[in-house]
Amino acid sequence: MSSRGATPARPERTLIVFARAPAPGRVKTRLVPLLGAAGAARLYAQLLDRTLRTALAAGFEHVELCCASRDKGDYFNKIQKNFGVQLRAQGSGNLGERMYRALRRHPGAVLIGSDCPALRPADLRAAAKALRAGADAVLSPAEDGGYALIGMRSASRAAFQGVRWGSPQVLAQTRARLKRLRWKWKELRTVWDVDRPEDVARLRRSRLLETRRRPPS
Repeated sequence: MSSRGATPARPERTLIVFARAPAPGRVKTRLVPLLGAAGAARLYAQLLDRTLRTALAAGFEHVELCCASRDKGDYFNKIQKNFGVQLRAQGSGNLGERMYRALRRHPGAVLIGSDCPALRPADLRAAAKALRAGADAVLSPAEDGGYALIGMRSASRAAFQGVRWGSPQVLAQTRARLKRLRWKWKELRTVWDVDRPEDVARLRRSRLLETRRRPPS
């Protein structure tokens, strides 16, 4: 046990992607007034497609797609066949509880969501490198006050407890918990995700989805 509270572990080079099935009315609901329920669902599917292509381009040994428990079925079976990823259910509980369980299964793993097209394969490799170099945790801050990526050498439930998920305080509260654990963590570049109508306009200007089949390195 290290003095900072994390157990040293050799990273498995596992990348975990959290996702939901793109069902109208259940994903990207804040974009429904702009795009409609079906349009928001189509956009989410495009974002997930780019995320998985970015994940595979990063060169991890294992890519695990964690889907919401009620989203089992043909959509994710097709995703598994097309991308060759491992499927796993997220299970119950709030976001923090689900992320903790996923990271606990894979010491040294990196976990990302599916709505941050600005993440590059190089960002994912940098996160894995930070953990191999001795960081207890790694984060990629998001402009909205959350984070788009988290990795841990050895997961701690305390790092996720009491965080107001979905609020602008997520990153600050997570930093406070890592500090309380006396962990050493590394923060990567700040990125942006797609949640609000203005993010859709930015996404269109960026043309990131137009190049999703060949994500930048």
